[in-house]
Amino acid sequence: MKRYIITSIFLAICSFATNFCSAQDNVQKTKVLDTIYANDTKNVALFFPEPIRQGITGSDNFVFTYNREKEQYFGLLQAKPGKESNLLVVNRNGSIFSYIVRYKEQLSKLNYFIPLSNSIGNKKPIVTDSIQAETSEISIDNRTYYYHKFCSYLLNRNQRIGRIKKRNEGIVLSVENIVFDKDELYFMIQIENNSTLDYDLNFLNLSIKTRQKGKKKSLQSLYQEPIYIQNLPTKIAENEMVRFVYVLSKFSLSSDRRLILELNEKDGERNIELKISHKYINNPN
Repeated sequence: MKRYIITSIFLAICSFATNFCSAQDNVQKTKVLDTIYANDTKNVALFFPEPIRQGITGSDNFVFTYNREKEQYFGLLQAKPGKESNLLVVNRNGSIFSYIVRYKEQLSKLNYFIPLSNSIGNKKPIVTDSIQAETSEISIDNRTYYYHKFCSYLLNRNQRIGRIKKRNEGIVLSVENIVFDKDELYFMIQIENNSTLDYDLNFLNLSIKTRQKGKKKSLQSLYQEPIYIQNLPTKIAENEMVRFVYVLSKFSLSSDRRLILELNEKDGERNIELKISHKYINNPN
């Protein structure tokens, strides 16, 4: 009889512990994430307990920028109208933070100081060379992902740096904007086909040309290799306009240098050479 009572008590304790753990799991699964609001006219600053290693948003209408070269404790969030999304941030020590992000026209809070207690978990440490190599590949993918997100954000904005355009037989090549972010320059380029013939794009190259002094004037050209290109077309139909982005490592120009955009038509002669002054390169948005 005594053994039966002890067994029953033990089973009851086990049942209670199982139910308690299950309840805790359900609470964690149904935990509501905090919401951070942002818009497209102000920078919302997020300060974390450790430097930011990685930050990703789930939608193109949200952009989270932070220093990728030198890890810092804060990042800046901007948004444009659209559906809510999420923000995932990983600190240098592996702490993971997750938030719902929403667009709001009027902001009552511009600075968020994130405590360590808001972390939802911790990333496992890297211990082997093979994992480090894999992580390096992931880092490259993340950089490409960031370029894609930021380019999409810029393409949806209407900001212009000035009138930089040139025409040739109904084809108009223009640079709408030049934006500096982190260590890159983003060139917002537009091609408009006002002719009655489709335009087949052969290439669009960027190069720096220097005018040599002296009686015999000549130009030296140095090709600039983009590190990322988004939405570059192969054909522009008649009465069609296309917009795309070239991303280049940051650089500056002296007064005797110009950036040249060379647009070349495949099997045609509607070519354009657009010159951009050093003032635009040295003073981007």
